[in-house]
Amino acid sequence: MIEKKKREVITLITMDNIIREGNPTLRARAEKLTFPLSDEIKQTAHEMMEFLENSQDEEIAAKYHLRAGVGLAAPQIDKSIRMTAVLIPGIEAGDEPIFKDVLVNPTILSESVQMVALGEGEGCLSVDREVPGYVPRHDRIKVRWYDLDGNEHIERLRDYPAIVLQHEIDHLNGILFYDHINKENPLQAPKDMLILE
Repeated sequence: MIEKKKREVITLITMDNIIREGNPTLRARAEKLTFPLSDEIKQTAHEMMEFLENSQDEEIAAKYHLRAGVGLAAPQIDKSIRMTAVLIPGIEAGDEPIFKDVLVNPTILSESVQMVALGEGEGCLSVDREVPGYVPRHDRIKVRWYDLDGNEHIERLRDYPAIVLQHEIDHLNGILFYDHINKENPLQAPKDMLILE
């Protein structure tokens, strides 16, 4: 019963709440959070995850004109704090998510020499245009973060989940995905870089 009440007060994040490139918050280094987190920050975390869930639901996304997303960083809703929600769906409909969590103060502890990029390039909810080009990322990373209760998590990720996490952590450092694209030859893959299709 209490859980139902909580959900009723959650306000829906829509594309109108997401700031776009040109807004200075996207270029600022976000502030580290301290524990215990305030109720307001926890509420924001739940709203961010709810946005991702809604954006991946075709009916809800169509109703509210949401672009599908697998990650949403707090700076993208104009809150310059080190928190990001990530929801990478399973391969088949109905599968458990590959990765689902709200990460507070995430840090990359180590990264592979091997680089990887998405064949179709990257997109971003804060960028309303297509920016062609390979975005080089580390293929494997070891990440530390804290959950909303302050528990520490350390996990090794590779391939697509590693790419998503690096994209989201970039947001907390004022970096956008196209900053990594080779300006001279955007579609020239660096030697030995893996391309994920």
